[in-house]
Amino acid sequence: MKYTRLTQQQLEELQPEFINFLATQSITAEEWRSLKNEKPEVAEEELDVFSDLIWEGVLAKVTYLENISEQHMHLFYLTDKEMKLFSVKVLNPAIDLRTQEGFGWFKRNFQSDFVEYLTASKAYSQDKNHDKFNLIQQGAVITKGELYQWFERIME
Repeated sequence: MKYTRLTQQQLEELQPEFINFLATQSITAEEWRSLKNEKPEVAEEELDVFSDLIWEGVLAKVTYLENISEQHMHLFYLTDKEMKLFSVKVLNPAIDLRTQEGFGWFKRNFQSDFVEYLTASKAYSQDKNHDKFNLIQQGAVITKGELYQWFERIME
């Protein structure tokens, strides 16, 4: 397995896609029930293959990721060739960027001496999707990129 298995909730939400996947494997609903009961290891392998397929499709479309903690924001723009990063560090220990108040403080004080910025870019390894997946495993979430784009505008 290349990524991680989808959760039960994710599998339930993707049930129509999973049924289509099984159909491409020439597995009927009855055969699937039988597989789960008689050969659970084979059923597990099918779930793993399906999960990897879904992850590949999702990761291929991801353009922006955000990882926000108490005093840090890591905003990623994932281009075809490289990963670009805006990194923000708040030097005020009383601020938590994950709260509405903390983020409000940041918006009012983003140009103060209490905020440090770093920009960077990095080429992908041989497996671009796996690089993206690793960022998600480290806590990043997929976004539409509004925050990254806002930083791009103010940094010009």
